[in-house]
Amino acid sequence: MNEPSPRICFGQQPCGFFPRRFLYAKIVTARRLQREIGGEIVFFCHDSDHDPRETQTILTHRKTGDRSTLNFAFANKIQRKWSPLFRKRIAADWHEKTARQLPAYVDPTLVEIFKAVSSDSVADFCLEMYTRMGLLEGITIVRSSDPVVRAGACDVPDKFADVPYENELVRARLGDDVLRLHQGGDSYLVLPLPASLIKEQISPARDTRLRWMQSVVRCTHYVCGAGEQAYLNIAEAPEITFVPREPIDRSDEAFTNPPLPT
Repeated sequence: MNEPSPRICFGQQPCGFFPRRFLYAKIVTARRLQREIGGEIVFFCHDSDHDPRETQTILTHRKTGDRSTLNFAFANKIQRKWSPLFRKRIAADWHEKTARQLPAYVDPTLVEIFKAVSSDSVADFCLEMYTRMGLLEGITIVRSSDPVVRAGACDVPDKFADVPYENELVRARLGDDVLRLHQGGDSYLVLPLPASLIKEQISPARDTRLRWMQSVVRCTHYVCGAGEQAYLNIAEAPEITFVPREPIDRSDEAFTNPPLPT
């Protein structure tokens, strides 16, 4: 039997309007592996996540060296707290206001790329930005929000469901015949379980994301970050070769010196 062609995957939530350096390190690792063994690269973009902290963008001031944490401004509080990243809408004035701040932190060419991005949802904005920065060229993007991906994924015991709440779409934890929205600490807002849920509403939790992703992506190699190495149950996927991402300093900061398009 012929060996399957290599399919090299890395996964990540949208992680800032400039990607964090650890995502860049995953991309570098995947490209290095592709040069060694061939095959294709797949970016599993978990844009179903809802945590607004995922898109915090840490930038260093070009003159003072001080670090600042920027983030999107969201359309409303419900979206900020509970809507999945692919449905968080960006406040109307955020793009222009942020563009005025950026020259203190990044090269003018990168400022112009930022200004050219037109997407109005958080996940779309991040992906468009990463693409315009030249980071995703030749890479297949698989999004966890894609209804076709969700319909083809396996069932998992620990999961979330996208459901309507207060005229918004929110991502609620599914369990014990109820839906829960985390309010902080041990506090939860409990929502009634709908009469029915379809697979297109379901996305995985952290500990079930690997098997859910693999049921769709079917990768042969997976580039894992430092955090992932602590919780991934590699025994669930013996067919995958797990490759630690290459080390990078200041991994939580934004990556702002990419191979810019010519």
